[in-house]
Amino acid sequence: MTTRTTHERSIDLRSDTVTKPSRAMREAMATADVGDDVLDGDPTLAKLQDRVADLLGVEAALWTPTGCMANTIALMHHLTRGDRFLAPVGAHVLEAELGTSAWLAGGLPAPLAHDGGPGRPSPGAVLAAAGHAGPYFGLRTSLLCLENTHNGAGGAVTPVDEHRALVAAARDAGLAVHLDGARIWHAAAALDVPVAALTAGVDTVSVCLSKGLGAPMGSVVAGSAAFVDGAWRLRKMLGGGVRQGGVIGAAGLVALDQAGDLAADHARAARLAAGLEALGWPVIAPDTNIVLVPTAAPGPLVAALLEVGVRAVPFGPGVRFVTHRDADDADIAAVLDRAASVPLPT
Repeated sequence: MTTRTTHERSIDLRSDTVTKPSRAMREAMATADVGDDVLDGDPTLAKLQDRVADLLGVEAALWTPTGCMANTIALMHHLTRGDRFLAPVGAHVLEAELGTSAWLAGGLPAPLAHDGGPGRPSPGAVLAAAGHAGPYFGLRTSLLCLENTHNGAGGAVTPVDEHRALVAAARDAGLAVHLDGARIWHAAAALDVPVAALTAGVDTVSVCLSKGLGAPMGSVVAGSAAFVDGAWRLRKMLGGGVRQGGVIGAAGLVALDQAGDLAADHARAARLAAGLEALGWPVIAPDTNIVLVPTAAPGPLVAALLEVGVRAVPFGPGVRFVTHRDADDADIAAVLDRAASVPLPT
């Protein structure tokens, strides 16, 4: 194996959250108009929240420090103790949020197989899993959680018509719908549709400003005005009262301006996948900016890549590469050049 030379820069493809704020973003943060959001409201956060609500096609929105908090607020709103909720296998709310859906929101998760395509159940599976009201001692299924794109399925996209069919099935079963849209900007870019087309019919939706869009932190949870009124209290309950949050909100506004760049990230992911496949690597073709390489030995592969200056992460039954705004065309070419010296994954 060829060890990278000292002059070669490490290329970090572990996630699209490793991006650094751009100069324009830093300048916006430094000059943001701010106020005490707990006491009087912060004008820049208010502007960000209004803009996100408009993009999502909902009445109101609330900034949160993290996507986990945004999802937890939505689930706390929808669930009570003794409730059961449905979510696709591998969903972020099931696997990557420390069980807050159960121990904070009080709901028992019921995973649904991806029988409708990568990252999504079929409408029939939703109806079957929702079932009918049983005896008083039984769980009440009250919520469907969707995820678009589905991170665990490799950034898999749910198309508009399938999103609508899943929401309709939930309505037929008497379920509310929460959409974890942390990477919904990626889904909209891949499908070339407005973001609001992918939120139609949901009760609540969370979106992330740091995954791919380049903000240093922050998510937004959105829905009806009545939901957001309650979400303020839930955010405070979770320790999320903020003061001059406009410093971070300004970064979020610039991040939204950068959403048009996501198509380039998708193109680079496709180029990376094709290049790895040409080297003989097993690759799952990406929908968006996440490239998965199945392997029985993810740890050794990640270590071998690190030796040649490429950073990736073990992920499910393989290794994950994520393209992003801080890795340009030359970086992707360099990754492929360096990967050529790494033993083929098995």
